Amino acid sequence: MARLEMNRAARSLAATGMLLSAALALSAAGPARAADTAGAPGEWLTQYSTARVLGMGGAYVATPGDALGALWNPAGLTMLDQNEVQFENAQLFEDTSINGFSLAVPGSWLPSFGLTMVSLHSKDFQRTDEMNNPLGTFSEGETAYLLTLSRAMTPRFAIGANMRLVQQTVESASGSGFGMDLGAVANLPHNLRAGVSLSNLSGPTLTLRDTKETFPMQARGGLSMSLFDGRGTVALQVDHSTGLGTQVHAGTEYWLFPMFGMRAGYADGRGSGGFSYRFGPAYTLDYAASDEALGVTQRIGINYRFGGFFASSKAEPEAFSPTGENPVTRISLNARTKAQADNWKLDIVNKSDTVVRSFGGSGKPPSHIEWDGKDETGLALPDGIYRYRLHVTDHQGRQIDSPEGTVEISTGGPQVKVPVVSTP
Repeated sequence: MARLEMNRAARSLAATGMLLSAALALSAAGPARAADTAGAPGEWLTQYSTARVLGMGGAYVATPGDALGALWNPAGLTMLDQNEVQFENAQLFEDTSINGFSLAVPGSWLPSFGLTMVSLHSKDFQRTDEMNNPLGTFSEGETAYLLTLSRAMTPRFAIGANMRLVQQTVESASGSGFGMDLGAVANLPHNLRAGVSLSNLSGPTLTLRDTKETFPMQARGGLSMSLFDGRGTVALQVDHSTGLGTQVHAGTEYWLFPMFGMRAGYADGRGSGGFSYRFGPAYTLDYAASDEALGVTQRIGINYRFGGFFASSKAEPEAFSPTGENPVTRISLNARTKAQADNWKLDIVNKSDTVVRSFGGSGKPPSHIEWDGKDETGLALPDGIYRYRLHVTDHQGRQIDSPEGTVEISTGGPQVKVPVVSTP
């Protein structure tokens, strides 16, 4: 079995390597990079990155997992389990900033949907007359509004679409236009996922005064691979659009602990990196920095997850003694799945990542189980800290995992020294 898994992993890595070779070939044969064609209509939105996306070098079309991920692949909203609110801020150069906000609600028999707003604001541009005399300053702003709908056609394949409205204002001139994005994501064997998207289909086209400007269509395609039981991800992506040419993105993500993850990425000859910190199960703080041509840029974001579809497990007490006053710990279980629950499983793991006890059954998990600190054979386990996590699978094969919890077995009481008094 181990050899079979190694062979599967090798084939998956080979597939990723083939995609990388193809991407590099496309990059070498493609048009000139954006440095030679800067200023394309809508380039600020095309090049926009959230903290997680920037940390992974922009390789996100096959790894969407948050509300703002709809900007890269609208089909990715089907991968969300809980409702999510996300806010991002980026301070760029010369008094320029970008803010992003998104709300996403995953669906089961109804489509998943999202509402997104991304806004760029720049100020202190110098205004001059025909003789180049200064006439003060002016500002420029652009805002994009997106409505996202996505649907899982099968447990392994989903499609999605964005309807977008873009508005631009320069001094007293303003314009707006509509466009559309399409995307798809597929879960493949060997922990691989493929994603593709087409942005700016049929616009948007903006007219500020007399000249029409149409956003160029952009195609994205990529693969991602899940590693180390979902704690790690590697991703590769190829983009192509008129004006910006062909770009290759590569990135990786690894969660050192359930609450702390790190990222590194590479795109267009520049490196990037970042991290995430989870404040309990609901809140996540994201940060990323990238080495750009004009200096280092930074992103910061906050995610809040609530309701939706979830699994939870909580041990009480968190420390117990099988030979003391608290001989068992009671682990409360709860889950809400997108389709009817098919089976559930609770694994208890020691510090060597070995499963020492499993509970499970068909249908929805019970309200609680009790653990007496013994393994599968009924033998008492040694003192120490053990980890547990609930896994629930629905009838369509989708699995929801609870956050990992810990419980401690402590049979040794406090050590007390009794003084000995000798009598003459």
